[in-house]
Amino acid sequence: MSIEDSDLAELTKLLSPERLSKLHQLTGNSRSAIELHQKTLRLGADLMNIIAVIEIALRNSICENLGLHFGQAGWLLAPPAPFRWKDSERSKIAQALDSARRAEYSKFSQADKHGLDALAYPDGRPANLLHLQRAKARRTHIPVSDGKIIAELTFYIWKRLCGPDYEHTLWRPSLKKTFPNKRVKRSDVADNLEIIFQSRNRLAHHEPVLHNRFADTIAAIKYIAQHLEARVPGDGTPLYRLIADDIVATEANAAILRAEIGAYRT
Repeated sequence: MSIEDSDLAELTKLLSPERLSKLHQLTGNSRSAIELHQKTLRLGADLMNIIAVIEIALRNSICENLGLHFGQAGWLLAPPAPFRWKDSERSKIAQALDSARRAEYSKFSQADKHGLDALAYPDGRPANLLHLQRAKARRTHIPVSDGKIIAELTFYIWKRLCGPDYEHTLWRPSLKKTFPNKRVKRSDVADNLEIIFQSRNRLAHHEPVLHNRFADTIAAIKYIAQHLEARVPGDGTPLYRLIADDIVATEANAAILRAEIGAYRT
């Protein structure tokens, strides 16, 4: 990392004095504050990569089990009665559907886009129609697979499905199979997913995950990796082995950063 003295004022402005304020108070100078800021971001990026693996694995396991549970295609958008998504999940699924359609629409040629007008406006396109209104109406006629919609859903929905609102409708009949060890409680899974979710959100907004929050997040990651699809939980699961080296390296980097921060406090 190379920071010229002449760059300090501009970098402070770009990163924002408010964002750097605590680090500046800790270190006593702009250079060290910016250096610590960058190290914190790198640690967050390493942690985010591990969380991404957890999220992908969790998503795929949940979706496989729900597909078997519902026993029909299209269960995400139209699950069989009497099951109904809660309003929160219904809204998130609708947003994911629109995002998936937007992604497909962006690949269409102008001719293909115009071709959707016949479906969107079978009686003829209204006059003075705004471009955004036209595009939205067109997109509603683009078919997308469940897989593409699922890819647009966030960690929020997967942790919600392991929450108390779905204890009887999803966890007991289906999602318990995602965590098949008999000693695993839904509440423990939900608590650990909530910790990961909160840290993921902080990292997504470039906020630090350090000290106790970091330790809690690593512990939650280990719990999920040790128990996901494992009848005998532990460090030997395929998922845990996949991320084990990354966890060790990230914990080591966190310890170095923690010691550096601690040195400023003494």
